[in-house]
Amino acid sequence: MRTPPMPRPIAWLVVAVAWLSPVVSAAQENGSDAAQADAPRPNIIVFLADDLRHDALGCAGNAIVQTPHIDALAERGTRFTDAYVTTPICCTSRASFFTGQYASRHGIHQFNQPLSEAQWAQTYPAILHDAGYRSGFVGKFGIAQLDRYRPSFDYWFEHQSRYEHEDDDGHPIHLTALLGNRAVAFLETCTADQPFLLSLHFKAPHVQDNDPRQFIPDPAFMPLYEGVEIPPPAGHEQRRFEDLPALLANEGYEGRRRWRLRFDGDDAYQESVRNYYRLVSGIDAVVGRVVAQLEHQGLLDHTVIIFTSDNGFFLGEWGLAGKWIGYDESIRIPLIIADPRLPADLHGQVREEMVLNLDLAPTMVGLAGLPRVGSMQGADLTPLLDGEPAGWRDTFFYEHRFRHGAIPRSEGVVGPRFKYLRYYDTDPVIEQLFDREADPLEVHNLADEPDYREQLETMRDTFDRLSVLFG
Repeated sequence: MRTPPMPRPIAWLVVAVAWLSPVVSAAQENGSDAAQADAPRPNIIVFLADDLRHDALGCAGNAIVQTPHIDALAERGTRFTDAYVTTPICCTSRASFFTGQYASRHGIHQFNQPLSEAQWAQTYPAILHDAGYRSGFVGKFGIAQLDRYRPSFDYWFEHQSRYEHEDDDGHPIHLTALLGNRAVAFLETCTADQPFLLSLHFKAPHVQDNDPRQFIPDPAFMPLYEGVEIPPPAGHEQRRFEDLPALLANEGYEGRRRWRLRFDGDDAYQESVRNYYRLVSGIDAVVGRVVAQLEHQGLLDHTVIIFTSDNGFFLGEWGLAGKWIGYDESIRIPLIIADPRLPADLHGQVREEMVLNLDLAPTMVGLAGLPRVGSMQGADLTPLLDGEPAGWRDTFFYEHRFRHGAIPRSEGVVGPRFKYLRYYDTDPVIEQLFDREADPLEVHNLADEPDYREQLETMRDTFDRLSVLFG
């Protein structure tokens, strides 16, 4: 394992700040805390999907999946095309969403690790609740010790286990629809006199673990995509399982084991992806219900709506399922923020800046007109929502420190052109270098190419500097 160098006195820190912090200054220059405090505080709704790829929405160019209500959010909001998670596993990524921190700071690397009470006090739900927001949580929380977090919510319905339920009258109901019912029930208790925060975290389109059916959509959506031919994964002839690093290209790797459960066999790929899309369309229907409820109560014009996911997902690329590694299918996510208070000429804008899951917490704190929290490492996105050509990061630190024998740990750096990944539980360390412009499918590992030796060293140095800051 390469030992990070001792920090250089000033130069490397100045460079890191220039990469990672310009938006903080821009946000501070675009309105003082006092000016924000005088503005009416908007309502905020956060829709968080589970395992939803960046390209599994109609507004992202997917010609098959039907997501009209989410697409409508993009038409009247801002869609970010280059949004990423810094760690692609649900417990860690959700902790980053809540805290605005890299995993190395918040320390949630396993499912049984909780945030401390002091850490939770610095999350966006706790901060907004303490500032007078009426708050509701519905769906999958994903971090251990739920009782620790419940006091920050006036309405609480946590559920993430199975998809198939019964409603209060004993009739079958799918979990996604049930979560929609609970979200509407919370909204019915809200008024224009007090701002509210609703976090609606779906289980969908995550599989049903330990069920041979895996993807289990609402029966009401089964007619969707019936008979539709799902094309094979992009570049499937180039991206062969055998060409992966050896610690991934073996039948014991968890991503390969789950690929066999979901995509291997006659018509398995077709039906699994159809059911994945049906689960996504189920989410879309709930988004539509929530928006309709807001409109019914006269709250829509003062409610900021955020739609995103906790990580990406392999749908058969490389002969894999799941996430857990630094390829784009795993770490790239959808992100839409619809703020109805912005002028009409900003509706439907598409931003290409590199934004992260840990940007959402400072953004919500900023939307609420509250001062920036020093523990948050993300950046407030409101300058981008306002259409400003703000300076922005073009590089971020990636880490995956979840300990599981069948999932190798990895880390790296994603830059404007090159991506550098390293799997550090092997001796020697396995390295990958991809040219994101010339090779967007990340097929050709350039780490051993003599012509890219200088670029590899540059990315190693970048990694060393950022690992000192965040690792």
